Amino acid sequence: MSVEQTTTYTSRAQTALATNNVLRNTYMLLSATLLFSAVVAGFTAALHLPYPGLIITLVGYFGLLFAVNATANSGWGLVSIFALTGFMGYTLGPIIDMYLQQFSNGAQLVTMAMGGTGAIFIGLSAFTLMSGRRFNQWAGMLTVGILVAFVMSIIAVVFSIPALSLAVSLMFVLLMSGLIVYQTGEIIHGGETNYILATVTLFVTIYNLFLSLLQLLGVFGGDD
Repeated sequence: MSVEQTTTYTSRAQTALATNNVLRNTYMLLSATLLFSAVVAGFTAALHLPYPGLIITLVGYFGLLFAVNATANSGWGLVSIFALTGFMGYTLGPIIDMYLQQFSNGAQLVTMAMGGTGAIFIGLSAFTLMSGRRFNQWAGMLTVGILVAFVMSIIAVVFSIPALSLAVSLMFVLLMSGLIVYQTGEIIHGGETNYILATVTLFVTIYNLFLSLLQLLGVFGGDD
């Protein structure tokens, strides 16, 4: 084996190792943040704490998201991401509590939304890992789609338009599914090398996917 071949082989091996480390660290941190967020959500729901409101939710979310991105390359990144996921868990608790109180089959709806979210995430992650493709061509489409869906969701809430809210939920299910595939592809192909940033993207994806499925299940399968 020539020196050039040896160097190429070593470089590829190092790249593969780095990618595996990012993927492993991402899934480990994602599991920890999901558990932490779930505990906070359960605590908030059990105490029947009020929803903080749209403005506080948006300010808190974007403020903490900025903090995560600003500190992602330092130890403070872990503090920031747990602050963000804990805050999102707090906002989730009152929503879950509302479904439990409003629908006689509320517990079933929440369980089905959790199961559906888990099945979609695991299935799409496995598909991406086995396909060997990167899907980086989806970046622009997903960015525009998420921006449009976000604006539509604000309009639906402010003007109380149930039909638009339902359409947004359907859009988010599709967009978040696409984002799972895209982000996983970026991790395994070296497009994303920071496991904190990879984790926060996947966490937000799972959060939005769960809420969207829960709303759809409430509309089509909820019993008053």
